[in-house]
Amino acid sequence: MKKHLPLIAVALLCAACAPAVDTTPAPAGPPGTTPSAPVSLSAGSGPQAPGGTAPATTGISWNQASKEKAVDVAEKAMADYARPAVEDNQWANDLARWLTPRATADYSTVDPANIPATRITGTATLTVDETNGYGVTAKVPTNAGTYTLQLLRTGRDAPWQVNRFTSPTP
Repeated sequence: MKKHLPLIAVALLCAACAPAVDTTPAPAGPPGTTPSAPVSLSAGSGPQAPGGTAPATTGISWNQASKEKAVDVAEKAMADYARPAVEDNQWANDLARWLTPRATADYSTVDPANIPATRITGTATLTVDETNGYGVTAKVPTNAGTYTLQLLRTGRDAPWQVNRFTSPTP
C-alpha cells in the first residue's frame, strides 16, 4: 500500500491543476433571434454556415453530359460489383476504379460471394438535386432487385465516383 501512495498523490495533484471544462453553451445567434434548428458547431466552435443559410447552388450546374457520365459510371460500377464468383482481391481491385477513397476502404473487406446480384438488367436512373452538382443518387436494376448508388464528384470536370452501394430492400 505504501508504494501506491506516491502515485495516488501525483494523480490527485495533476487532477487539481487541470483546467475545468467550460460547459456554458455557445450563444445561439444575435439577440432577439430564435434558431429554427439546433446550431451545429465546427471544430472552432463557430457555426458551420455563418448566417445560417447555404447558397442557392453549390457551384456546379447540371447538364446532360454530367447526367450521362453519372449513369455510365453507375452502370459500370454496378456491373463490377455484381460479380459474386470473382476472387476477393480481383473483385476489390476491379471495383476500386469506380470508388471514392472512403468507399475503396469500406468495400475492400467485402466478400463478393455474399452479393446476390450477378448482372444488371436495365439502365440506371438518376435522382438529381439541381442545387447540388457534387452528388447524385442512381438506381440500377439487377437480377436481384434495384440497387441504389450514391455518386460523388469533387468538381465540374472531376470523375463521378461511387461512395455507397445500397442493396434492394426485400
